Amino acid sequence: MGPEGATLLVISLLAIFIAIGIPLAFATFATAIISGMTLFGFKSVLLIANRIYDASTGYILIAVPLFIMMGVLMEKGGIAAQLFRVLHIWSARLPGGMAVGCVFAGAVMAAMVGIVGAEIITLGLVALPALLARGYDKKLTLGVICASGSLGAMIPPSLVLVFYGLIAGESIAQLFAAALIPGVLMAISYATYIVIRASLQPELAPPPAQEELDMPLIEKIALVRSLALPALIILGVLGSIYFGIAAPTEAAAIGVAGALLAVIVTGSFRWRDLHDTVIQTGRAVGPVLWVYFGANSLISIYSLSGGVRYLTGLIHAVPLPPLGVLAVIVLILFLLGMVMDWIGIAILTMPVFLPVVEALGYDPVWFGVIFCISMQIAYLTPPIGASAFYLKSVAPPDVSLGEIFTSIWPFVGLQFVILVIVIAFPDLALWLPAQMR
Repeated sequence: MGPEGATLLVISLLAIFIAIGIPLAFATFATAIISGMTLFGFKSVLLIANRIYDASTGYILIAVPLFIMMGVLMEKGGIAAQLFRVLHIWSARLPGGMAVGCVFAGAVMAAMVGIVGAEIITLGLVALPALLARGYDKKLTLGVICASGSLGAMIPPSLVLVFYGLIAGESIAQLFAAALIPGVLMAISYATYIVIRASLQPELAPPPAQEELDMPLIEKIALVRSLALPALIILGVLGSIYFGIAAPTEAAAIGVAGALLAVIVTGSFRWRDLHDTVIQTGRAVGPVLWVYFGANSLISIYSLSGGVRYLTGLIHAVPLPPLGVLAVIVLILFLLGMVMDWIGIAILTMPVFLPVVEALGYDPVWFGVIFCISMQIAYLTPPIGASAFYLKSVAPPDVSLGEIFTSIWPFVGLQFVILVIVIAFPDLALWLPAQMR
């Protein structure tokens, strides 16, 4: 069977397994085993086992559970609730100030957690009741929380960036640096949209309580001091990576130790919470790693069949200029994001797309940022739209899934705008990595 037949076999099997509701990790494993046995016989099972072993022994992979544990510790310590209160009080004088505070709380939490699901659930528990109780428009509130939580896919230490770096063989530190400015720009665009809309339609965002407006500066500064230790930990972790002091794995380990110290000092964390933290971390890491191993197994069989070279040649032969080919690749990522998990998309598509991207003269680090923005959009768009399901799980019963999906479209539009800006001005992503070098 040639690469054309192998491609048809793999796509058909994967589509069938996903259509009947088999989780992506098991769907990719099953597709890999059946395709391997069909194409190469029993020896393909040994190849799959070898590939899983190689993937599981990567040193940088240790950073994944460590970054997750750091975020869980911050969440368990009540730091997210403090963060939201501090930021919405500091932004109280802006139109839609509480929603603006939610955006910036989401951006800072992204730097602490790096996991979209955990961030949206936390914001849903902390910010959603506060915004609705203040009288904010329901759709605006739901959209703000989903969009703010999705910043975890973009702002370092994003797991999307970590896995992209693993697959692409690119420096995680360079990718973190490349995504920082576009991620901050994304958060600023959300906040600007809220301020403009609240100015034009004041009924959507009622003014803050008078005591918040009258709070003395000294009290506001005292509130900020309560977050000084967590902020120093975030700056220390990311700063040690950017300045080359520590690799991402070592920085993540330092972050876990620092986060544990911070939550103990604040007095909101009990030792019995440590057991829950470890369990929650394991539950978050397990599905991620199984998808990673399953997709790795599948791509190893497909590469051996010549399918990766075949698809790369097809995309490269498309009669379009480089920007047109890039648009086709981004469109494929969007479509896949509607039906698949980002980890599976990364592992299954990057071996095909990266050679094409590099042959067109694009920087793979810059393309990593494009991939992250694409996956951030995928987190919001139906029918999968994981962000909406995360928020629905903690929203009041009167909030429907349809309302959540309806609320996110203005923010999806802003994400598209930032995507176009980063494509048009690559230096937004490449300037900081160049300074690091």
